[in-house]
Amino acid sequence: MALYAELHRHLGGSVVPRVLWRYFERHSSELISGFAEYSDFEDFYTRPRNTLDEYLELHTLVESVQTVETLPYFIYRLVRGAYIFENLAYLELRYTPYLRTPEHLSQSERIDKMAEIVKVVGQASQLSEYPIVTSQILCMHSRLPYEVNKAIVDLAAQSREYVCAIDVAGGDSYYADRMEEWIRLYDYARSLGIKTTGHLYETTAGCYPQLLPYLMRIGHGIQIPLLSSELLKDVARRGQCLEVCPTTYLKTGTLEDIRQLKLVFDRCFEAGVDIAICTDNAGLHNVRLPFEYENLLTYDIISFEQLQACQDAAFRHAFAWPYSQRPVSLLNRLLKPDHEKVLATKD
Repeated sequence: MALYAELHRHLGGSVVPRVLWRYFERHSSELISGFAEYSDFEDFYTRPRNTLDEYLELHTLVESVQTVETLPYFIYRLVRGAYIFENLAYLELRYTPYLRTPEHLSQSERIDKMAEIVKVVGQASQLSEYPIVTSQILCMHSRLPYEVNKAIVDLAAQSREYVCAIDVAGGDSYYADRMEEWIRLYDYARSLGIKTTGHLYETTAGCYPQLLPYLMRIGHGIQIPLLSSELLKDVARRGQCLEVCPTTYLKTGTLEDIRQLKLVFDRCFEAGVDIAICTDNAGLHNVRLPFEYENLLTYDIISFEQLQACQDAAFRHAFAWPYSQRPVSLLNRLLKPDHEKVLATKD
């Protein structure tokens, strides 16, 4: 039975290496002509990078082939794997729709095409054989102009059937010069009733306290407990949740050792700040959510009780989870002896 919630997964980084390789073999063999065999491609695709910028360049490889025509192919395999191999009951997929539109079109034409992308992703995610509750987070982008980012916010407001929130991505070191724009866009989104998260405090270059009040969740946020623990009190007061993606910080060179995350979890638990454990880019990492759980336990970063608290937090902070309980609570009820079910009904 599906049990877990994934709150931070990028559409571009979610394609596992084998699926991407097979697609390239059949449709874009020129993109893998430099690799003698699959193992060489997998090593290139999943190896650690020195910086976040270098790591984000890999997204462009996938974005170039995620079009209106091909998105159903990739999303079917993504949802199938999430259900069968990860036991996901809930999945939020985030991406920048503008970057899935044809590059030869004008900016206004690409903006007009974004709604079609959102609809295709939404419809392709609804698979009766793999019953996962899915929703989309639309990402504004640090490299895109204000007009495009505002159009992304407007599209989120117009597509509530498929979209649960907005985000800002593209490298947190690039926010500073346009901070007034981001504040204006987030303020605008909140005025429309759109839920918000944002890639913030992921790296030491992405620490912008002025953006925190506009976010309902914080994408990554690990530098808050590591460098600015005095902010945790306000984070807890606002009820914000950190979306912590353990493997990412090793792949981007942000952390040298996963055990550095122990301080993140310890300080957050002490301050009453919720953490949802996520994968970020499961394909680029070649890992799945249960592995992230197991790794944190293996290195004694968290206890089993803390893991359960993080799993509970993921459903509690899920923007589009339609139920008051997480699936394990429903399963426990089904497995109760008959006389306990009767008593529970009477209660």
